[in-house]
Amino acid sequence: MKVSSLASGSSGNCYYVENGNDALLVDAGISCKQIWEKIGEVGGDVNKVKGIFITHEHGDHIKGVDVFARKFNVPIFTPRKIAENFFLCSNPDLINPIKKDEHLKLGSLNIQAFPKSHDAVDPVSYTIENGKKLSIITDIGFISDNVKDFISDSDFLIIESNHDKNMLLEGPYPWFLKNRINSDRGHLSNVDSAVGVLQYAQPHLKNLMLAHLSQTNNTPNLAYNFFKNVLKDSRALTPNLMVADRFSASSLMKV
Repeated sequence: MKVSSLASGSSGNCYYVENGNDALLVDAGISCKQIWEKIGEVGGDVNKVKGIFITHEHGDHIKGVDVFARKFNVPIFTPRKIAENFFLCSNPDLINPIKKDEHLKLGSLNIQAFPKSHDAVDPVSYTIENGKKLSIITDIGFISDNVKDFISDSDFLIIESNHDKNMLLEGPYPWFLKNRINSDRGHLSNVDSAVGVLQYAQPHLKNLMLAHLSQTNNTPNLAYNFFKNVLKDSRALTPNLMVADRFSASSLMKV
């Protein structure tokens, strides 16, 4: 199984996961054209994509869903409340409502949705398994008990490290937005994310990607160095640490 972050941040989010002839997308918050091009850039195959798994209804996660799903005749999987209350696709036959905590099989890939705390309708994250486990956990206000288990089980973890608290509080955002981001239905800070990984990740975690960084309230170097300093004193955790880029796709990495 392999994964690439095609885009990560408030400008758009999309992750490509591939195993043999089977592939899926987690979110499609960039245009169909960008998704198509980026999959090709990293050595993937857009024609392998057999499903799009939507985490929640915010525009930076669903922007390209409609066009991509119709162009490639790919089914969309998303929690029922999102499917019933928000526009995802003009072809309703492609929309498949799922339950929170539902297990699904897509070719050789096993997928589990799990609930999380975020200011959205019925938000979920996903873990994907084929021998090894990949979890993609972003847009989350705090690490709840159920989320701890997925961090612990992961061999490859993509986790939000959205903001530096000082940059957020001292930055240009209005107070209502600062409070929203900093709330338990907002986004994980560098500190909250690092503490969660340090507490719950296990030695079999081999790759750790920091994702959904704020362009205003964080920097890749700040997030990376903070995590590096936190992890250096842990003999048990020695993952390959990286930061997902806002616009550029990562390499297609083995899980």
